[in-house]
Parts: sequence; structure tokens; C-alpha cells
Amino acid sequence: MSHEQPQAEPGSVTSPAASTPDPAPVPATPAPPRAAPEDFSASESLVESDSQLIQARDEQDEDSALGTDDDASATTSLRSSITRYREENGRTYHSYAESSESSSAVDGTLYGIQLCLAQRSDLQHHLFSLTLGGKLYEAPLDQHKIGRLLDAGTGTGIWAIDIGDKFPNAEILGVDISPIQPTFVPPNVSFVMDDLELEWTYRRPFDFVFGRMLVGSIGDWPKFMRQSFDNLNSGGWIELQDIVLIPKCDDGTMSDDSAIKIWGDRIMECCDILKRYGDSALRYKQQMIDAGFINVTEVKYKWPTNPWPAEQHYRDLGFWTYHDIADGLSGLSMAGFTRCLGWTMEQVELFLVSVKKEMKDKHIHAYWSM
Repeated sequence: MSHEQPQAEPGSVTSPAASTPDPAPVPATPAPPRAAPEDFSASESLVESDSQLIQARDEQDEDSALGTDDDASATTSLRSSITRYREENGRTYHSYAESSESSSAVDGTLYGIQLCLAQRSDLQHHLFSLTLGGKLYEAPLDQHKIGRLLDAGTGTGIWAIDIGDKFPNAEILGVDISPIQPTFVPPNVSFVMDDLELEWTYRRPFDFVFGRMLVGSIGDWPKFMRQSFDNLNSGGWIELQDIVLIPKCDDGTMSDDSAIKIWGDRIMECCDILKRYGDSALRYKQQMIDAGFINVTEVKYKWPTNPWPAEQHYRDLGFWTYHDIADGLSGLSMAGFTRCLGWTMEQVELFLVSVKKEMKDKHIHAYWSM
């Protein structure tokens, strides 16, 4: 169901960064594919710029029920493609709709939906809370004007539940292709199982569209941005918080033959073949502008691969980032490496032993761009 385009263009905020209502945001040219962000603007205390690199510490210092009446009926009766799964290498993966670009020998996504995914979703919620100083979002929302929010790719629903508590008078709709949300939720929170890559058929527009860690989940990002715009009320906002799956290092401690670096290169190869790009966050800002959004602001953060930094804040981030990435490394890698690169399951697992070992090595000062 199509909605009339807002007469006044909704504002937009994007994260690997989210925005503040700056009337004249500093322009940032989106990086080309496969490139990492070149600088980190210091607009907040949690953000480091390249001139203020993260300092490494001295190693001697170590020590609602599923669905709503309105939207469940509007999502075409639980499309059959959503409920199809495939078993492979001991993991469960989604089988996407036949019309999807990824329907081939390499169809599907890099992410399994086993128990570890639910655990990582909640852990990532904690990581973003640390990153944003306890905030759930950075868009300049007016609590009295927010009536309806969409959590795109809600995962376990933890963000939707928390935002439902913060906005008790707003309707929160969490949408995901995986049915891993809890049953008992705040009365203003509900979940719908749907594929956000298909046409959106929500019967009423939203005031805020939010998405977190959607990298690898969307094949056509310009379409996602357009559908977000078309399903927002005038003056509404969009915020995306995401990771770039390219490990970075500022001081040369991660060599070109590092297992972490090789893993990043190989995972990007898989993403390119699957057309679900691991660096999609680098293009969110321009894609939002192209879709018609205004006031688009991008803020960039760093997540250290382990507690190698000297500053306690970054050490905490590194501790939880290591457990998030390392615990989910097999789920992130297995489907892509075996389907796209032709590796055996045993080869993947053996390689990941080296990757995890380096991710734990505090002499390697690597990080993920957010």
C-alpha cells in the first residue's frame, strides 16, 4: 500500500553515527565501495578523530505477541518465503524469496538464526549503550510528537522493548524475518514477522524508522531508503546504526598477512558475491539524501577488537566487542566461506582459530568502524 509522500521532507539521521539537529551539518563525502572511513569527527566525547587516535595501554598494566491487527494483516499473510529455512553445516539460514537477487547457489544471508544470534543481539545492545552514553538513539525526537515507531530488523526485540518503555504513549512495531522475539512485552510493543526487502504494506506511516546492525541483511539499500521515506510522516526521522566489516588499524600493528585482515578481505568477497555488502554503512548518508531526506548527519565511532586501549571507556568497548565478534565469528563466516569461496567446513573452523587468536592479541591495535 503506497502512502502520499510527506509535503515537508522528513529529517534524517544516520549512524555509524547518528545526528544532532545541527542546521548546518558538516558535509562528509561518502566513501567509495570497499573503502573505510578516513576520519572520525569529534562531535561528541565518545568520538575519536584521526588526530586523536585511541591510545594503546602498556601491556604491563593488564589485569507483545507476534503481530498486530493492523500490520499483521497488511504483511500479506506471513509470506511463505519468510518461513522457509535451510540447514547447512549444522546451522540454520533463511531461504529468501525467489525474486530476491540472492536466490541462487549462494542465496541467503551470512547470519544464522541459532541461539547465539539472540545472545549477540542483546550484547550488541549493551555495546551501543556504552557507545552512546546510555542513549537509545541520537535523532532529535520530540517525545510528544512520536506516535508510531518502526524497529527494522528488531532481532530479539530488546531495543523495541526499551524504546517502548521510554515512549509509553507511542506504538512500537518491531519487524524481523526471524521469529526470535519474546512473547511478554510492554502493551505498546508488538512484533511482525516480515521481509523488509519486499514491498512495505504498512497501513499507517511512522514518525521514526530505526535500524541497527542491518549490514548483510539488505540487498537493495536505495529501495530501503525510499520505502522508509514513503512510510514516514512529514517531519519524521530515520536512524541507522551499523558496523563496517573491514578491520582497521592506525599504528601498523595489524599486518597485511594478519589473520584478522585476511578474514576481513574474504568476508568482503563473500558479501560482494551475495550482493549484501559488508561496507554498506559507508553509503547510507548519500542514499538517504538521494531518497529525499534532509538534515542528514553522520557520526563515526570505533569499536576496538579487544581491551587493548589505555582509556577505560575503550577498554570496556573492546572487552564486549571481542565477545560479540568472536562468539559470532563462525555464524558470520560459515555460509559465505563455504558457499562463495568453496572452503570446507573444517577449513573454515581451522582458519577461525587463528582469527580469534589474533582478535585476542592486545599487541594488535585493530578496531571496527561504526
